[in-house]
Amino acid sequence: MKKVTVIGGGTGTFVVLSGLKNHRIDLGVIVSMMDSGGSTGRLRDQLGVLPPGDLRQALLALSDAPLLWRRLFLYRFQNGDLGGHNFGNLFLSALEKVSSNYNEVINTASYVLKTKGKVIPVTFERTHLGVEYESGSVVKGEGNIDKNYQEKTRVKRAFLEPAVVANSQAIKHILESDYIITGPGDLYASIIPILLVDGIKDALKRTKATCIYILNLMTKSGQTTDYTAYDHLKDVSHYFGKTPDYVIVNNGSIPEDILRWYEKEHEHVVVNDLSSKNYKGRVIISDVVDRKKFVQEGSDTLVDPMVRSILRHSSKKLEKVLLKIIT
Repeated sequence: MKKVTVIGGGTGTFVVLSGLKNHRIDLGVIVSMMDSGGSTGRLRDQLGVLPPGDLRQALLALSDAPLLWRRLFLYRFQNGDLGGHNFGNLFLSALEKVSSNYNEVINTASYVLKTKGKVIPVTFERTHLGVEYESGSVVKGEGNIDKNYQEKTRVKRAFLEPAVVANSQAIKHILESDYIITGPGDLYASIIPILLVDGIKDALKRTKATCIYILNLMTKSGQTTDYTAYDHLKDVSHYFGKTPDYVIVNNGSIPEDILRWYEKEHEHVVVNDLSSKNYKGRVIISDVVDRKKFVQEGSDTLVDPMVRSILRHSSKKLEKVLLKIIT
C-alpha cells in the first residue's frame, strides 16, 4: 500500500483529501497550526489553545462518520455569545483543555469522526506567521496576511515568530512516504507556514518520496499578485528545499461571471509559463476545475466552511489525475 502525505490546510487540502480517502492508500495530512483569523483566532486569544480550524477541516475531509456528526462539526453559531464560532472548533478547543496532550485530542476527534487517514499537526508549539514585502512593510498574523489585499509588492520573506520545532510524527510521515502532495491552497497562508517549521524542510530534502505540486487556479491579492505558474513553483521550491517532481496545472475553462468576480478583486487565472527551459520535472495539464459557483462570504459567518471562495478545484477530477501518478 502506497504511503501518501498531503501538506497544506484550508479548502484546497479538503478537496484533495476528499478524493483520496476512499482508495487503498496509507493517507496522512500534515496541517498548518498558524491560523489566527476568525473563530480560530478568537479561541487562540481567549483560551490560549492551539488553532483548531485547519485540523477540523482535515478531520472532516477524512471523516466516514454519519452525516449528523459531520453536519454538527460544520455548524456555525449565527448569534449570541457564540456568534461566528464553529462547533467543531469549540469541540477541539474543549478537548485540548481536558486532554493530557494534543495527540489525545487528535485521537479522540479521529475516533468520533471515523477518519480514514491520519491528521498530523505540523507542530504542537504556539507561533504566528509573518511576512515581509518588497515594499518594506511587515505583516504579522495569518489572519492579517490573508486580508492584506491592498499590498501590491511581492513577499520578500516569510517567517515564524517564535521559531518552533516540528512534530516528530510529521517528520516520520514525510521520511516514510512514497508520495508527497502539496497544494492547492493559499501559498503564504496555508502551505509555506508548514514548510517554515524547523525540521520540515530538512525532512523534505531527505525523503525519497515523489513530490507533487498542485498549482492554484487563481492568483491571490497580497500574496501572489500577478504570479505565473513559474512564480508559484519558484517560491514553493525555495521553502520546500527542492523542486517538486510533478506540477498539476488546470487547463479547464472558467465561467465568465466567475472571472469577472475575480477581476474586481484584482485576481486572475494563473498563467502557465512552465517549459523545459525553466522546469525539468513533469507538467500534467488537465481540466481539474469545479465550475460550480460558490458564494463568497466571510469565513466566520458561514454554516458551511467550504464556502470561502467563488472557485475551487474539483475533488473528483483531481482524484483521477493523482491516482494515475500514485497507482
